[in-house]
Amino acid sequence: MTSPPDPTEPAPQSAGDRMGRAAEDLARRSGLRRDANGQLDVLSAVGGWRGVIESILPGLVYLACVVLTGELVPALLASLGTAAVFTVLRLAQRQAVTQAIAGLMGVGVCTLFARAGGQALDYYVPGFITNVVALVLLSISAVVGWPLLGVVFGYVRGESVEWRRDPLRRVAYQRVNGLLIAMFATRLLVQVPLYVAENVTALGIARLVMGAPLYAAVLWVAWLWSRPRREQPAG
Repeated sequence: MTSPPDPTEPAPQSAGDRMGRAAEDLARRSGLRRDANGQLDVLSAVGGWRGVIESILPGLVYLACVVLTGELVPALLASLGTAAVFTVLRLAQRQAVTQAIAGLMGVGVCTLFARAGGQALDYYVPGFITNVVALVLLSISAVVGWPLLGVVFGYVRGESVEWRRDPLRRVAYQRVNGLLIAMFATRLLVQVPLYVAENVTALGIARLVMGAPLYAAVLWVAWLWSRPRREQPAG
C-alpha cells in the first residue's frame, strides 16, 4: 500500500519548472536590463563606456605594438599590462571587478596561446573558440525551442517564460536568436580567412570592430525587432 505524500515536503518540480528556473538564472546573470524609458540598456550590457574601453584597449594596444615593433613579447606584455591596470584601478576605487578580472583572464589566455604558437596571429585563436561555442549553444537552444536570447529578453521584459505559449512571441524570439547566431557566424566567416592568410593587421582590426561595438548594435536591433505588438483598441 502506497503511503500518502508528506505535506511538509516540497512538491517535485516538473521539467518545465526546472527549465524556467534555469532560464531565470541565465537572464539574471546576463547583465541585461531596461533603462528608465523601458528600452534595453545596451550600454550596461557591455559594462558601460568604461567596460567598452576595457574590452577594446588591450587588443588595440597589442595590435599597435605588433604593427609598430614587429615583436611578439613586448606586445603581449603591453596588452596584459593594460588589462592589469584596469583591474587594479577598479580595486583601488572599490568598484565591481568582475568584468575587469574576466577581461584580464581573457587577455591572459590569448597571451598563452600566442606564446605557445610563437606567432602574433595566435593571440586571436581563443576568440575563434569562444565564437564557435556561442554559435553551437545558441543553435542548440533554438532547436530545442528555448532560444537563449528569447529567454533573456523575456525576463528583461517581464514576460518570464510565458512567451513560449504565444506562437507569435516564439517566432519573434527565434528570429532574433537567429540574428545573434548570424553575428557569431559572420565573425568566423570574416576573421578565420584573415587568420589563414596570416594578415594580422586586418584580423586585429576586424576583431576590434566586430567585438563590443557590433555586439551592442546587434542586441539593440534584436530588442527592437522582437518587441511585442501593441494591443489594438476595440471597436
